[in-house]
Amino acid sequence: MTGITYEDFLDLDYDPADTDLVCEFYVEPAADMDMESAASRVASESSNGTWAELQVEGSVRDLSATACDIDGNSVTVAYPDALFEAGNMPQVLSCIAGNILGMKAVERIRLRDCDWPEKLTTSFPGPQFGTSVREEIFDAGNRPITATVPKPKVGLTTDQHVQVGYEAWTGGIDLLKDDENLTDQDFNPFEERLKRSLEKRDQAEDETGEKKSYLVNVTAEAGEMLDRVDMAARQGCEYVMVDVITTGWSAVQQVRERCEKHGLAIHAHRAMHAAFDRIDTHGVSMRVIAQVARLCGVDHIHTGTADLGKLENEDTVGINEWLYSDLYGLNDVLPMASGGLHPGLVPELVERCGTNIGIQAGGGIHGHPDGTHAGAKALRQAIDATMEGVVLDEYADDHPELASALDQWGTETPR
Repeated sequence: MTGITYEDFLDLDYDPADTDLVCEFYVEPAADMDMESAASRVASESSNGTWAELQVEGSVRDLSATACDIDGNSVTVAYPDALFEAGNMPQVLSCIAGNILGMKAVERIRLRDCDWPEKLTTSFPGPQFGTSVREEIFDAGNRPITATVPKPKVGLTTDQHVQVGYEAWTGGIDLLKDDENLTDQDFNPFEERLKRSLEKRDQAEDETGEKKSYLVNVTAEAGEMLDRVDMAARQGCEYVMVDVITTGWSAVQQVRERCEKHGLAIHAHRAMHAAFDRIDTHGVSMRVIAQVARLCGVDHIHTGTADLGKLENEDTVGINEWLYSDLYGLNDVLPMASGGLHPGLVPELVERCGTNIGIQAGGGIHGHPDGTHAGAKALRQAIDATMEGVVLDEYADDHPELASALDQWGTETPR
């Protein structure tokens, strides 16, 4: 029988095994704590330690996490694979982003990044489609796909919502999208909105010769959400949208399983993410949230606008690169840029993020001086110009909708 103390969770000579989940934390120790003491407590509390010395027998110490590197405020902790239940994301996060965020031993702590081992990674399904939606669903070639949320995002009647969708689709937008807080309210009920929007989608496809689809928000309690997924499939929709943070990862995993049955893609809205990642010295980074979303199986996720839009962003480009990266055969994820975008920002957005993205504009379409249809045309024209390597002012000479958008907003970032 041996004793286990905090010091047993610190080994700066430890070289993580290939099977370990390796996490990088930003740590500010409490005023009465040095960095090594704080790091050992992070590893202890997030695995199998406690504040009191324990007398234990057997191999329980083989299940301890190890703080194995300290570099300034950066602490690396390696977790043995046996700590985790395969395919159970809530359990994984309860370990690596659980009690440690509230410990008195740290003033601030942030889960910055994870290096996911193969065995744990492949216990999750990953995306069905990922970036292939651009070709498999839309035949969009190399250009970014486009989406829009009717504005105002709640309050429109079903009649108004459907009409806005039709005008956007026929103006050149690929995807109509519900926003995070539109689900099944009396002013715009879910089932009616779904059916009537898809009727207009079919009409828009006939008129434009282009594929169109609808990101219908199925977010609800888990049972109802699955019923809504089934309904979307019965109506011939190719997508569902889920508020992945507020819904919770276990519900996302259920939706992923049901969507595979129907062949539906999943658009992940990240509403509430800033509660975890807005303060850059505490919480959980958007990079890690995006990693978790990929493992759980979303096909699109909002990752920001590389500081061009109205919302605060972390390292959009770095997050996007991780979403594209090779990960033991799991499909990649299509990053969605949204939040304060308009046609004048498209060239710089593409310069920073590339073309393998989705571009979503709300106010930047519906706030066009000539209305939604013209706003949709202006956004598509900005994308076409960028893909052709033509500066927007020159392209606008022959495209009045783009010209009006540039007169309205220029190339400035809104606030």
